[in-house]
Amino acid sequence: MHAKARCKSSRGDSGPILAPLRPLAGNRRAHLAGAVLGWALILLAPCTALAQGGPPFYTTDPGTPGHLNWEMNFGYMPFLYNGNSISHVPDVDINFGVGNRIQLTYENAWLRVWNQGAPAKYGMGQDQFGVKWRFYDSGEEGMQFSIFPQLSVNNPNHAVQRGITPSGSSFLFPVEFTRKIGRIDLNLESGYNLVHLGPDGWFTGVIVGHEFTKKLELDAEFFSTGTFHPAFAQPTLDVGGRYKVHRPFIFLWMAGRGIEPARSNQPFFVGYFGVQVLLPLKSYDRE
Repeated sequence: MHAKARCKSSRGDSGPILAPLRPLAGNRRAHLAGAVLGWALILLAPCTALAQGGPPFYTTDPGTPGHLNWEMNFGYMPFLYNGNSISHVPDVDINFGVGNRIQLTYENAWLRVWNQGAPAKYGMGQDQFGVKWRFYDSGEEGMQFSIFPQLSVNNPNHAVQRGITPSGSSFLFPVEFTRKIGRIDLNLESGYNLVHLGPDGWFTGVIVGHEFTKKLELDAEFFSTGTFHPAFAQPTLDVGGRYKVHRPFIFLWMAGRGIEPARSNQPFFVGYFGVQVLLPLKSYDRE
């Protein structure tokens, strides 16, 4: 049911791009290796696996909060590279259920952007508005499909002039899929990123995991994002989980890195550390 916590570039590029976009030799080979690793996570997962998308992960599942229910996520999101970094301090992700299959989403973040040799810059990120619709649902034991279009636009501030956010807006159009096979729950997502005043891009992700207790869930994720022209990819692997602290709070955490060697546009660390709030309390009890 979770909204996507999108990564922003350390130069403010729109969409789920993790770093400044510069073509590098071997990106196709690295992307293929990342895809193989991601599918290996699925094939080697234990039969008791249970995966869920959304914060603290980048991949989203088709779930929605439920009619008139709120899901609010507040997290610290660092993206660290050689010589630069960007952090969401915090990232705010608010979701509201309209009926049992529709979710309204708003997301934004207070950004800290740092480049070597210069002081850190702070400012408000782009507003992101989204609507998720689970258009096919054969029940918990079957398949589910959803679409989740999202529009990102700048605020009327000086973030663009200061190099914190991109000058143009962007439109994400992903499709989410989940299929339960025995006790295995597979979540996949793939989509297109249409960028104004910038290169169009793509993103894809998969999550597998295991619910160890009624309170603790651990997951592994493969996520990759990039652009078409120039051809570029940033595959990452991460692990994380959720722990039910006390009604209505759930602790969220995730840590990972890029598959390629770290450099100025390939991360050596990505993460999410925060809390999820589910309201009313009956929506927490359903989790």
